[in-house]
Amino acid sequence: MSEEQLKAFWEAVQADPSLQEKLRATTDADSIASIAKEAGFEISADEVKEAQAELSSVSDEQLDGVAGGKGKETWCRFPYW
Repeated sequence: MSEEQLKAFWEAVQADPSLQEKLRATTDADSIASIAKEAGFEISADEVKEAQAELSSVSDEQLDGVAGGKGKETWCRFPYW
């Protein structure tokens, strides 16, 4: 799987309310990978775990930007996870 697959899946999630609902219903990496596969994307559970780990390692500066409402910088790829 590549960064392109993650990006494409994220774009599909943003555009598809049914994918959003499915992702809101789970946090399990295997389930998320299965949802991605059903939608036509090749994303493994390990790659989902890596993306989740990235989300949990947000810097203080990034948190300050979000908490303070600075700009539209997107620091998280998959907010439904």
